[in-house]
Amino acid sequence: MTFTYYKESPIEDDNMGILRPPVIRSAVGALDRSLFKKTVNLAAAAVADRKKISAWRQKLQGDHALLAAERIPGVVPHPDQALASQGTKCLLLDPKIKVGGNLLTFVSAVPETWTPILQGGVASKEVGVVPYDLFLDYDYWSYEDVMKSLLPPDLRDKHDGIPAGFNQAGHVAHMNLKEAFLPYKKLIAEVLLDKNPSVKTVINKVANVGTESEFRTFAYEVLAGPDDMNVEARENDCIFRFDYSKVYWNSKLEGEHRRLISVFQPGEVVCDVMAGIGPFAVPAGKKGVFVWANDYNPESYRYLDENVQRNKVGQYVRPFNQDGRSFIRDAADLVYAASANKEYAVAGPNRRGKRRQHPNSSTAGNSAPPPEHERKLIPPTISHFVMNLPASAITFLPHFRGLYAGREQLFAPHTGTKLPTVHVHCFAPKADDDASLVNVCERISAELGVGMKLGEAENAYQVSVLEVRNVAPNKRMFCASFRVPPEVAFAARS
Repeated sequence: MTFTYYKESPIEDDNMGILRPPVIRSAVGALDRSLFKKTVNLAAAAVADRKKISAWRQKLQGDHALLAAERIPGVVPHPDQALASQGTKCLLLDPKIKVGGNLLTFVSAVPETWTPILQGGVASKEVGVVPYDLFLDYDYWSYEDVMKSLLPPDLRDKHDGIPAGFNQAGHVAHMNLKEAFLPYKKLIAEVLLDKNPSVKTVINKVANVGTESEFRTFAYEVLAGPDDMNVEARENDCIFRFDYSKVYWNSKLEGEHRRLISVFQPGEVVCDVMAGIGPFAVPAGKKGVFVWANDYNPESYRYLDENVQRNKVGQYVRPFNQDGRSFIRDAADLVYAASANKEYAVAGPNRRGKRRQHPNSSTAGNSAPPPEHERKLIPPTISHFVMNLPASAITFLPHFRGLYAGREQLFAPHTGTKLPTVHVHCFAPKADDDASLVNVCERISAELGVGMKLGEAENAYQVSVLEVRNVAPNKRMFCASFRVPPEVAFAARS
């Protein structure tokens, strides 16, 4: 994954700077949380009648007189313990508002920093302005706040901010730190662990995915927490369990998984050529889509099979462990054979139907028969191919030649069925114009041996190319979709 960095924004109001943590330049890797203690001297509006606290809060908010800070309560007990015990409350004021007296006396003169409404409240003795000491510590500040305090500003400026992005798989946060931040890696991981309750282990990648490993796994080092890579992740209403060190998983692709799954229709057949542990296949199966799901990694195949059973989609999802190249045509043959054998899934009643059948249901006694289980026959052809192996998936396209050799009668114009749509993921350089998209089309054309141009996937010989995400400053991930050209699908098999 690509590491993201927060940009430091300019200070809009110097008064709010008093809420920032103290600047700490401790030894590399040493985190002393006790140093993050700070007392902020503020002014507070003490409301004489506690029944009017809400009304005064609304007035002063409209006058821009209140403290506007995240995670700090706007209403606090009076700093004088005797008054606090009587229920007197205060409203914390903006740092630009200064106190003109002390806890025991009101000011005789009106400070210039007071707003008109605050002046009126003091004059009517409904409100008093008192000093208030706000105590802040390590728990208050965010990860970004703490790291800005710890990391040298020249380091942050040179590398566009602080390291703040990570890929999360269950309880594991997977970072990809720039070399310049490696001396601070333990420090960064410890703060990240503190500020993200769902994270128990922080790791840093030490090798590139897809270059060192044919299975897209990576070498890593544990920076904080136990070396426990057995995780549970939830995505698109499904539960996935796996050993993160042995398979590929990227939580930043959840949106892309959801997008394609929404395209698949119940009763269609999808061939997921590089299925991994099933982020496309399992939710699609839950939707009533038949999926022939394959992965070359034996560990991915094992977890794919387990996740299919765990999510109870075994009727719809069939796992395989083959080379994706041979699986493309094998899947077409297997689906055709399953259809010829009249294989099917049994679709039970939906939740509403089940409630109607329940003896305690209000409709249980009506005369309508309970909904019957429906047999959903497997169709003879595949509607979609998914190829999510962006480093090399395009090079698998020659294996679509002869996909349906000798079976022209299954498709238009002989039937209403169109040839399958291929969704192939790939990388391409960043460009300000359509150069990247055209580059993807040219690569697809070269692999298929058929001219394809940029356009809409529903149109013959056209490719729609969608940018999925940034992978690196000059590298993008795309999904290219197109229908298999007839001269490719019906070519003789070699």
